[in-house]
Amino acid sequence: MKITQFLKETKGEMKQVKWPSRRRLVVYTLVVIIFSLALGYVLGAFDTLFQAGLRSLIQ
Repeated sequence: MKITQFLKETKGEMKQVKWPSRRRLVVYTLVVIIFSLALGYVLGAFDTLFQAGLRSLIQ
C-alpha cells in the first residue's frame, strides 16, 4: 500500500470518529488523574506496610 493512499484512508477514518466535547474531555481527564493519584496513594500505603513487616521479620 502506498503511503499517500494510507494517509488518505486514515484522514477519511478520522472524519468518522465522534470526538468528545471539551467539557466531557475535561471531566474524563480529571477522573483519570484522580484515580491515578488515589491508586498511587494506596500502592504507597501497601509498600510502607510491607516494608515495616519485612523490617520486623529481619530484626
